[in-house]
Amino acid sequence: MKDAVKFFNEVRVELSKVIWPSWDEFVGSTIIVLVVIAFFSGYLGVLDFGLSRIADYIFSRFGVYWL
Repeated sequence: MKDAVKFFNEVRVELSKVIWPSWDEFVGSTIIVLVVIAFFSGYLGVLDFGLSRIADYIFSRFGVYWL
C-alpha cells in the first residue's frame, strides 16, 4: 500500500512539472492533426483504389482472376 501511495505522489509531482499547452495551442494542434489525417486518408484511399484497379486489370487480362 505504501508503494502505491508513493507512486501516486511521484506521479503528482511529475505532472506538476509538465508545461501544458494553452487553449489556442491545443486547438491549433488539433486542427493540424485532423487536416493531416484527412489528407493522408484521401491519399491512401486514392492509392488503394488505383492499385486495386491495376491489379484487377492484370488478373483479368491474364486469366488469373479468382476474386
